[in-house]
Amino acid sequence: MIDATVIAKYQDLAMSYVAEFGVKILAGIAFWVIGRWLIGVVARFVQAGLSRQKVDPTVLRYVGSAISVLLNVLLVIGILGYFGIQTTTFAALLAAIGLAVGMAWSGLLANFAGGVFLVVLRPFKVGDMITAGGVTGTVHELGLFSSVIMTSDNIITHVGNNKIFSDNIQNYTATEFRRVDLKAQLSSAADIPSAIALLKENIAKIPNVKVEPAVMVEILEFQAVGPVLAVRPFCHNDNYWQVYFDTNKVIMDTLAAFPAPMPTQLVIQK
Repeated sequence: MIDATVIAKYQDLAMSYVAEFGVKILAGIAFWVIGRWLIGVVARFVQAGLSRQKVDPTVLRYVGSAISVLLNVLLVIGILGYFGIQTTTFAALLAAIGLAVGMAWSGLLANFAGGVFLVVLRPFKVGDMITAGGVTGTVHELGLFSSVIMTSDNIITHVGNNKIFSDNIQNYTATEFRRVDLKAQLSSAADIPSAIALLKENIAKIPNVKVEPAVMVEILEFQAVGPVLAVRPFCHNDNYWQVYFDTNKVIMDTLAAFPAPMPTQLVIQK
């Protein structure tokens, strides 16, 4: 039979270990909660300081994301050190895992590098309307690995930074105005100079169409039914679609006074 004093001794020892471990668990949870709160405070403080220095919003969000990631890694290492885990060993293990993950996920690192180049070279900023990576819309956020673009139909689209940086980037907001490109088909029987003059006059009256550069209406090409006109008003990027649709309506209303283009058929009877 085991002596009761020995059992009591081991019970007391187990209870002490459980109590000590429980305190550490609670302390670790407290460290995590408080640490996460402090990280949020630090990130907001840095962003607020940069904002007062008139730093670009794109850089602000990128710096905020980078600071949050770095401080979270340090927080995890600190909590593991509190539990007695050798942080030097953990750091070496983390580096080895990072190397393995980096080799397996080279695309992720490429996206990170693409984000760095986008911040440094700044082909666009938050709020710009762009076409990049096959997506057209307004830049909502530039993150560490991907950028968020809000399309014109109000869909949030995440595009990898590497895909954006390695592809052509069209920034519509970088210039003061934008050209609307439309076509108008005329009949060969129509008075071409009168149609061109009337289109220029009526399109110039559309709201938000710029006076300078003036509306362009010229013969673009010839079809069997008649000439095709290039109709090109200019407007601010914010008014592009309004001017686009209004110009189509003006083309329809204006050309209604001219002969309609009709395809001709040659019938040969034997």
